Amino acid sequence: MYELYDLSCDNVRRYNSPSFIAGITMRNTSTTTVPLGSPLYTQVKQEVLAALARGEWKQGEAVPPEKTLAERFGVSIGTLRKAIDELAAENILVRHQGRGTYVAVHTRNHHFFKFFRIVRQDGHKSYPATQLLRFRRVRATAAVRERLALPAGAYVFEFSNVLSLNGDVVMVDDISLPESRFPGMAEYHLRERPSTLYALYQDVFGVNVIATDEWLRVGLADATHAQWLGVTQGTALLEIRRVAYSYNKQPVEWRVSRVNTAAYEYLGQEAGGVLGA
Repeated sequence: MYELYDLSCDNVRRYNSPSFIAGITMRNTSTTTVPLGSPLYTQVKQEVLAALARGEWKQGEAVPPEKTLAERFGVSIGTLRKAIDELAAENILVRHQGRGTYVAVHTRNHHFFKFFRIVRQDGHKSYPATQLLRFRRVRATAAVRERLALPAGAYVFEFSNVLSLNGDVVMVDDISLPESRFPGMAEYHLRERPSTLYALYQDVFGVNVIATDEWLRVGLADATHAQWLGVTQGTALLEIRRVAYSYNKQPVEWRVSRVNTAAYEYLGQEAGGVLGA
C-alpha cells in the first residue's frame, strides 16, 4: 500500500498544484525492516526476502517446498504459510496450483502501471515514448552513494531519458545505477530494450524492482532540462526523486524526474486502490 504524508485529508485526489506538492513524501511500504517483537511469520518473511536478495532463487524459479522451508527456518508449516501468503499478496511470489510456489516475473504492464504515475490532466494514461539523451560510467557522487548505499569510490552508470506522452515531450529522467548490480551495462542495452526499464533490469540483469520511495517537490528548469523539455529556463517543474528497491530493501536505482505539468499531472492513487492494482 502507499501512504501519503503531510496531507490534510484522506480522500483520494489528484495533486497538481506546485504549492501543494512541495514537501509531500510518498512511501511504498510493502517491504520494510522488521521491528523488534514482530510476529514470527514476519521474521520468516524477511528471511525469504533476504534469500531472494542473495539470488538463491531467480525470477520464474520455484522456491523449495513449504516443508523444506519450514524446517530451514525452524517454524511450523502454518507460520511459514503466513509468510508466503504475504509475499504472494505483494506479488513477490506466486502460487501455481499443483505445481508449487514461484518467484514472480513482472510483466511490462505490471511495471508500468505500478511505478509510472504521470497522466494527462483529463485522466488519459498511455505508454511513454523514450529517447536516450546521454549515457556514461562515472564515480558516484557522495549524494548518489548515500541514496544507493555505496562505498567510497564506487562507480555508477548515469543516463538521461526524455519521455513523450501522446506526442508531447513531458518529462526527463536522470538515472543512476550501481555498477555492482548492473555489470556490463552498455548504451545499447538502453537503446535496444524492447520494454520498460524495470523489465530490462529484471530480464537482463536479474534485478527485480518491487518497491519505491518517492519525494515530490517543485524545481526550476535549468538550461539543459529547459532545452530538453522545450520550456523556458526557470519554468517551474514537478521534481520527483525516487529510490527503487529490490528484495530486502536493497536500493538499486536513484532517479530524478522533472515533469512539465502544463498539461500533465502526477496521479498518486486512484479510487479503488493503488494505480495498476
